[in-house]
Amino acid sequence: MLQTDELTVRFGGHVAVNAVSCAFAPGTLTAIVGPNGAGKTTYFNLISGQLRASAGTVTLNGRDLSGLSASQRTRAGLGRAFQLTNLFPRLSVLENVRLAVQATREGPHRRGFNLWSIWSDHGMLTDRANEILEAVALAAKKHELVANLPHGDQRKLEVALLMALQPHVFMFDEPTAGMNAAEVPVILDLIRKLKEDRSKTILLVEHKMDVVRELADRIIVLHNGTLVADGEPAEVIASPIVQEAYLGVSAQDASAQDGTPPHPGLPPRGGRGEQP
Repeated sequence: MLQTDELTVRFGGHVAVNAVSCAFAPGTLTAIVGPNGAGKTTYFNLISGQLRASAGTVTLNGRDLSGLSASQRTRAGLGRAFQLTNLFPRLSVLENVRLAVQATREGPHRRGFNLWSIWSDHGMLTDRANEILEAVALAAKKHELVANLPHGDQRKLEVALLMALQPHVFMFDEPTAGMNAAEVPVILDLIRKLKEDRSKTILLVEHKMDVVRELADRIIVLHNGTLVADGEPAEVIASPIVQEAYLGVSAQDASAQDGTPPHPGLPPRGGRGEQP
């Protein structure tokens, strides 16, 4: 179980994430949505350790990760993919994945200098890397330099790196960003495969609501750094809170249709606060 309690970060007088408390269970894909500047990526950065929180905690399976660096949190079981690919461009596809596999494995490559044992260990690492590349449909390009891959294949490779790290939690920040229509289904299929492992937790920041509807078991909504909605996709998407904060429909208009009062944390249209 991944959990944030009163997680907060301030930049001067600006509160970018405001006391967000949320628990994410294994076997669930949670989409985190909201307008631009709502604090979604900042919240991700606080969880994964790219940013240090001003207040609050992050725990994974009861372990407090709040004082750990990003790399320490990765070793603890948090796997993070970024809006921009984060790869080794001058290495081959296979070398990228093999390094990720190696980072999680004990073996002769970590102990002493014995050429035979190191070569044997290298073979096992390579075999595992090849298995992962088969799973993400990149085996045919394993010897290509990453810098020469099209954007869609680089996204697939980033998923492969996450799989190699064997995290408890997969965190995807706009995984389809910059991809053309033909490339998007491949990434969605990879995420669907990850969902089949019910021991894993998946968090997804995504602006494309068709992607959210297709993949999410649950949606949480951030607005001005505050958690304003949390629930099943159909319920949250239809709520006046999301109509106002994300889809651009007046909360007053939506509430007039279903009798629900507008959320007190949302600004009126044209008033103070961000708009999509």
